[in-house]
Amino acid sequence: MGKKYLDLTAAFGVAAAGHANPRVVRAGQRQMATLLHAMGDVHPHALKARLARELSRITFERWARAGAKGKRQKAKTIFSNSGFEAVESALKTAVLATGRRGVIAFEGAYHGLGYGALNATHREHFRAPFRSQLREFGHFASFPKAKADLPTLEKSLRRIFRREKIGAILVEPVQARGGCNIPPPGFLPLLRRLCDRHGALLILDEIYTGFGRTGKWFACEHSGVAPDLICLGKALTGGFPLSACVGRADVMDAAWPVSTGEAIHTSTFLGHPVGCAMALAQIAEIKRLKLVERSARLGKMLLAELSAVRSPQSAVAVRGAGLMVGVELTLPNGQPATQIALNAIKQLLHRGYIFLPEGEHGNIISLTPPLTISEAQLAATVRTLAKVLATD
Repeated sequence: MGKKYLDLTAAFGVAAAGHANPRVVRAGQRQMATLLHAMGDVHPHALKARLARELSRITFERWARAGAKGKRQKAKTIFSNSGFEAVESALKTAVLATGRRGVIAFEGAYHGLGYGALNATHREHFRAPFRSQLREFGHFASFPKAKADLPTLEKSLRRIFRREKIGAILVEPVQARGGCNIPPPGFLPLLRRLCDRHGALLILDEIYTGFGRTGKWFACEHSGVAPDLICLGKALTGGFPLSACVGRADVMDAAWPVSTGEAIHTSTFLGHPVGCAMALAQIAEIKRLKLVERSARLGKMLLAELSAVRSPQSAVAVRGAGLMVGVELTLPNGQPATQIALNAIKQLLHRGYIFLPEGEHGNIISLTPPLTISEAQLAATVRTLAKVLATD
């Protein structure tokens, strides 16, 4: 038999309900045998409508019942294939709705690598090779790490609004690829107020954080803030390429013109029936197994146990929300302990544990396991990580 591995990445956060969850797999298999392909938005199939309805229920309709700050109504959805396409659907919606091209994004942001999304993805490693072909409509502000950062950030954002024609703020409520960066509680309320004041749209990229990853259905719920548009993917289907830009119905209706026969935004596999079937089953499994509550509970346990981990060569800082946790390693001189982190990840792989490095310098060991992971598996993971770091 082959060697067994424990995946602490959930395959980039996709396998929230477990790898190859049987009910999700069966839903996809049944759909393949029934209707393998439909023609995008020309002849929409019933499952596409069902999924759009379900996404409206678990986002804007549920937030309205919870009294989230923001306009309260039903939602409409643009389906896509991958996360960056959902972001680009949101960017298109913003410019159509406001008539303003500018978008405020944040340092450390990762919104995908398509040409539209690259304008809001911060890291030079991704942007620099293609800068000559970018429209450069993104304006970057600092991502706050503490409450004390918010007044300075607000001044910076106000300057950008005065100087540029801003149609939207695009932000991850928790930065994943950026290094599991968690902003202070007042961050999203600040962005909500500024968007309302300036007539801009608040777009939340919850492609990584959605569907229970941070201990809430969506990370914005920690702040009680409802966006105008939310981008979803990864855990949406548990393994099939499908993403969604879910927006307030009035915003969607105002932005997108009624088709006169040729859609201005579509794709061949838009709202694929197999993906829709799997997404409905995945959402049902998250509910049935109470994975959102499980993520919150296990996340607290994981943070507590990781707080005792030490390394003789580097400082260890732990942060997270739910089962989205980062272990940052820093050298005594304050520089990122990149090599120590990468060596640790290699050693952990040899021992049967799959991890990923995050952050611009790759010095943050991230833990985003399936939400079905057991307490015993998490405890064994922490013990092994502690042993590896102690001998580095």
